[in-house]
Amino acid sequence: MNANEKLIVALDVPTFDQAIDKVKELSSTVKIFKVGSQLYTACGPKIIEKIHEAGAKVFLDLKFYDIPNTVAKVSEVVTELGVFMFNVHAAGGEQMMVAAREAADQKAAQLGIKRPIMIAVTVLTSFSQDSFHHTLNFDREIAEHVKHSALMAQNSGLDGVVASTHEIKLIRQTCGDRFVIVTPGIRPAQADVQDQKRIMTPEQAIKEGSDYLVVGRPILAAPEPEIAARLVLEKMS
Repeated sequence: MNANEKLIVALDVPTFDQAIDKVKELSSTVKIFKVGSQLYTACGPKIIEKIHEAGAKVFLDLKFYDIPNTVAKVSEVVTELGVFMFNVHAAGGEQMMVAAREAADQKAAQLGIKRPIMIAVTVLTSFSQDSFHHTLNFDREIAEHVKHSALMAQNSGLDGVVASTHEIKLIRQTCGDRFVIVTPGIRPAQADVQDQKRIMTPEQAIKEGSDYLVVGRPILAAPEPEIAARLVLEKMS
């Protein structure tokens, strides 16, 4: 894939108008936008429709986590929206992930479309090892938990996972080269790390083997976001 097919820009803005302004500004360079909880709660499905109208793809990042039947029903709706990719939380377990994937498969077949790429969240990149132990009271290491979550996702028929760049090699060794790895916590050199703990630069992430890189504030908050996006793409090439 070309670099612009691997870059996902996170539309972490609060309003529809702000999101559309960023899409218009970036759509000649950026081909995939992430819609997360804040924006989707504010705008609903219309933001997905408008991004599609701009000729771009959508990664719907809502981390679905509920009983299997509920997540299955949600997966049908999301598939019908025509998004490129969406995620569930691996903490929901294999039964939930299987139900979600089967529902999406069936809805896609019914509509005659390709099923969205389905990935599972492993561990949020805002967690350090210390906070993972003390906040969640988990005794295992983050890497061990990520490996377990990735295997559950693969066994459930999902396409890949969201994970820190620091676990890319472990996931590759565990799940193989075809397993999709999406990595947030990407920060260009000299960028403010803010609330992210386990981060890497774009060039490091690509070298490690990430399939898709999620970049938000370093692009959106830049004085000239399109130039910032182009600089990230250069580092990814």
